[in-house]
This record gives sequence, structure tokens and C-alpha cells, in this order.
Amino acid sequence: MAALYRTIGIFGAFVAMVGAAFYPIYFRPLLLLEEYKNEQSINRAGIVQEDIQPAGLKVWSDPFGRK
Repeated sequence: MAALYRTIGIFGAFVAMVGAAFYPIYFRPLLLLEEYKNEQSINRAGIVQEDIQPAGLKVWSDPFGRK
């Protein structure tokens, strides 16, 4: 029975670590949408997409836009 609890504890710790890693990567931008849109507009200011986009590839799109 102790081995079962140990296995559950290890698996639970692994799931918690994966969740903690995904929070700032995926969930935080979804929760703070306006902050990330503002940050992207500042970071992309002065960039002309046509000058740096290789021919034949899709032009950048808003990663926060909904379809």
C-alpha cells in the first residue's frame, strides 16, 4: 500500500511541475490578453512585415486574435 501512495505522489508531483511550467507559457497570456497585446505592439513597432517576410510565406497574424 505504501508503494501505491509513493507512486501516486510521484505522479502527482510530475503533473504539478508540468502545470507550473505551462502556466506562464500558455495560461497567463490567455488571462491577461490586453497586457500581452500592448507588449506585442511595443515589440513590433517599426517593423515592416513585407521587408523581413520571405516570399511565399504567410504574413504574421495576431496570435491573440480569435477566429
